[in-house]
Amino acid sequence: MDVKKIVTDSAPRPVGPYPHARRVGDLLFVSGMGPRRPGTDDIPGGPVRDAEGKPRNYDIAAQTRSTIDNISAVLTASGSSLAAVVDVTAFLIDMERDFVTFNRVYGEYFAAIGPTRTTVEVRALPTPIAVELKVIAWTG
Repeated sequence: MDVKKIVTDSAPRPVGPYPHARRVGDLLFVSGMGPRRPGTDDIPGGPVRDAEGKPRNYDIAAQTRSTIDNISAVLTASGSSLAAVVDVTAFLIDMERDFVTFNRVYGEYFAAIGPTRTTVEVRALPTPIAVELKVIAWTG
């Protein structure tokens, strides 16, 4: 079976020892991706906490758009696209605060495509972000 690691400068660097994606046959497994900008690690919509760890107001719509744009960059570098996404796992740090807006922005990108999705609330993510997505896409 054909297995290939995918790493691209078009997406933010991984925060651990893993590739952006791994292609196995006709499936592409994209690692969890957040909104950080490639090259700068800036967080569109602002970080969820300041340097002292105190909560900050942030823009979940901006973070969601940037996260999906980062996923799109990895898919493009892998020879795929958002249109080929078959499954999404979404992680939110505050379901009550963010779900409605997240879901609206998510729908702008994925409603017509119709991938399956699971959305869960988590206590925290590895960087001070509010959303992370993990996707599986078809490349065949």
